[in-house]
Amino acid sequence: MGLRLKFNLVLFGITLIGLLVSGFVSNKILQQNAREEVLDMARIMMESAIAVRAYTVNEVKPLLKVQQRRSFIPQTVPAYAAAQYIKKLQESHEEYSYKEATLNPTNPANRATEWEADIVNWFRNHDGNEELIGERDTPTGRQLYLSRPITIKNPGCLACHSTPAEAPETLINTYGSSNGFGWKLNETIGAQVVSVPMSLPLARAEQTFMTFMGALIGIFLIIAVVLNMLLHFIVIKPVQAMSSKADEISLGNLNVEELAVKGSDEISSLGRSFNRMHRSLSNAVQMLDETID
Repeated sequence: MGLRLKFNLVLFGITLIGLLVSGFVSNKILQQNAREEVLDMARIMMESAIAVRAYTVNEVKPLLKVQQRRSFIPQTVPAYAAAQYIKKLQESHEEYSYKEATLNPTNPANRATEWEADIVNWFRNHDGNEELIGERDTPTGRQLYLSRPITIKNPGCLACHSTPAEAPETLINTYGSSNGFGWKLNETIGAQVVSVPMSLPLARAEQTFMTFMGALIGIFLIIAVVLNMLLHFIVIKPVQAMSSKADEISLGNLNVEELAVKGSDEISSLGRSFNRMHRSLSNAVQMLDETID
């Protein structure tokens, strides 16, 4: 096995290990960054919905208080306002969603689906937890969801949701008396759930990973070519020249030209030593010949 082959086998092994480690670490970091990007978007959506709810409660509802006595106005309901805000957003980002999923809602549109009910029940069984983050597969791709519990902390909410008899007549006329009642103070009755698609950030992360790995492989190939050229001209070529001269001398040809030696590295030093040995051997043979004569 030649020196060049040994060198390249070692170089290939080191390069392969380096690529595997770099690929694993970089892919993990990029995937994590993509998830954090999606989570940031989900938090912005959640905070925006909360801001719309607060605006509705503090500024819209007081203005329509008198009209609310004559007929039910959905624009005064915080959940309705937040849903309308997200509905407008979905016109350009249809895969983004926000829902105030409730186990026993007044408005049937807010009834929790099976997976949303699991989130609500998780909050009911883990009192004190203010946030739940997870991922799920959908027909349009993987999505990340961010959820927060809806807990009845304001006794004023029970005026509309304790019993049908105590609820405003306008509310009963709009939604009926079958749903949205029996709520209790400090009870978790639902969850705010934001869903954000992960496909685009993950695709970006994958593209960045492929670009990074392609550039890294290209750099390793350039390094390998440069190292092989240095190995050839600095080590292999001088050693082959010395080997060729040594073969001629061993066959009795002491009149071969000396090696052309340049530089001051170890190979050059070896070449000069070889020339001295060549001269010493030639002188010794010449003296031996003269003695015999």
